[in-house]
Amino acid sequence: MQFKVPQFLDIEDKIFGPFTFREFVYLAGGAGLCFIIYKLLGLILGTIPILIIAGFSLLLTFYRPNNKPFVNMIGAGFKYFTQNKLYIWKKDKEKDKTKRPPASKDEIKIRMMSEEGLNGSKLRDLAWSLDVLDLSRHKNEL
Repeated sequence: MQFKVPQFLDIEDKIFGPFTFREFVYLAGGAGLCFIIYKLLGLILGTIPILIIAGFSLLLTFYRPNNKPFVNMIGAGFKYFTQNKLYIWKKDKEKDKTKRPPASKDEIKIRMMSEEGLNGSKLRDLAWSLDVLDLSRHKNEL
């Protein structure tokens, strides 16, 4: 038995002429709000709010950045401004090298071992060399 698999599930149906239900609601809601502002404020005082609401309604209906609804962009912007942000600072190695004084032999050895990865024998060698170096410094000071 064969079944037909539905395709294009993410495409909304056109219900009101060339508009989907959502687009029609945006247009009708914007037009209704513009009419209410016109009746309350008149044409002269209501011109700027009517233009703003009509423009926003047209953006919601027709503007699709990256082929996604404009409502998604508004939601993402709202979420960005209301959520906490995590800032991560990454040290620039090139700038760091210019400011650092020249490294001693011990520091170079430690850096090389840390880049390669320390296993048990390297760690023992490093600890022994640091102990020997510390003892020799103390003998010279006495």
